[in-house]
Amino acid sequence: MTDNLPPKPQARADRVSLWQYLRLFRRDILSAQPARLYGAWMAEFRTPFFRSYMINDPDLIRYVLNENPDAFPKSDRIGAGLRPLLGDSVFLTNGAVWKRQRRIIDPAFEGGRLRDAFPGILAAGQAGAARLTPGADFQEVEAITSHIAADVIFRTLFSIPIEDETAAQVFTAFRDYQRSQPILNLAAFLPGPRWMPRFFRRGTRQTAREIRRLITGLTEDRLALIAAGGAPDDLATKILTTKDPQTDQTFTLPEMVDQVAIFFLAGHETSASALAWSLYLLASYPEWQEKVAEEAATFDGSFAGLSKLKQTRDVFREALRLYPPVPMMVREATNDEVFRKRALKPGAQVVLSPWHLQRHNRHWTNPDGFDPGRWRDEESKQAIRDAYLPFSSGPRVCIGAGFAMMEGVLLLAALLKTYRLAADRERIPVPAAHLTVRAENGIWLRITKR
Repeated sequence: MTDNLPPKPQARADRVSLWQYLRLFRRDILSAQPARLYGAWMAEFRTPFFRSYMINDPDLIRYVLNENPDAFPKSDRIGAGLRPLLGDSVFLTNGAVWKRQRRIIDPAFEGGRLRDAFPGILAAGQAGAARLTPGADFQEVEAITSHIAADVIFRTLFSIPIEDETAAQVFTAFRDYQRSQPILNLAAFLPGPRWMPRFFRRGTRQTAREIRRLITGLTEDRLALIAAGGAPDDLATKILTTKDPQTDQTFTLPEMVDQVAIFFLAGHETSASALAWSLYLLASYPEWQEKVAEEAATFDGSFAGLSKLKQTRDVFREALRLYPPVPMMVREATNDEVFRKRALKPGAQVVLSPWHLQRHNRHWTNPDGFDPGRWRDEESKQAIRDAYLPFSSGPRVCIGAGFAMMEGVLLLAALLKTYRLAADRERIPVPAAHLTVRAENGIWLRITKR
């Protein structure tokens, strides 16, 4: 291990006015938060319209996510910023609508289906490795990981590679959208349910419409193949043909477009973020890079062989701890509650922050350090149970959590088998929250052949 600490944004240390906070928030939600949140069990934030409470107390987190989730639905203050792209996708809905959507989608991501997705992920990783151009110059790797992660989604969802014309158009449009829309919109601070914000950056709505138009075309084509009996047995076919066991109905075309949009966001954006930070950490810690490379060299490319990539998995878990792609989740209280002797009223926003929880100094030893060995350390077991939340928890746990873990490990093995990475010490990446946690000015690495 080296003494270098992975970078994180400089949190503000003192109180600021609401207006100052809004300006900081608009620039980056991570650095807008006070440093004390890395040690607090709970914190309260007040606006003229509502109160929000960040919770890092394990008992409260379990209560909100696992024990009483129906009383804490997804806050529509999040939906206000994401709805132009995601519509009424499973990521944004609540109640009976959400439960129906999960009944249809969940079978496509059951354990047995991961084996079906394996060849597409492996092919995307191999294609991504083949596309790389090693050399002495530093390269920006977030663009590279975005391309590979998008290829994974198209191969596993629609059985088409990224080189397909429509797939390439969706990828380009989504790349433009990603930087234009923060994970929380300023409308989150305004009153009123289902408030549609007026604060989108120029072109955001137009780009969202273009993405949805392209996804609609892909979905219509797949429905035609299903009707003709010639559709491949991939995720899109599985989801489009699965009936709700309670109503015997499948998704309509508009409903499927909503779901594909969130699959692309969840499966492309989050994976690209996690892979880029993983590569940066490996470039910064050569001893762990060599361990991953050694495992990759012995990997036989089989589904069963995944179980032998143990240290690669530990590296990826540690990258998810330090740089959770979705840094914050927001729920809304529907009843009167008492959290740590504080009274919460209906409408109160409950913030669960993997970013702070997974670097919390009461939970973790060396919370800001990169230490994949902690995943086999007895001392870390309690923290892993109580303070590791990259995929959420409870009924609303990420549908594709198993898919994402398999993807991250496979892609790291595919890249490290062939290439050696070195970090640019002159350009230290600073994390910032857009749709996911990305580097403010990119992640720059030198990529050379082994």
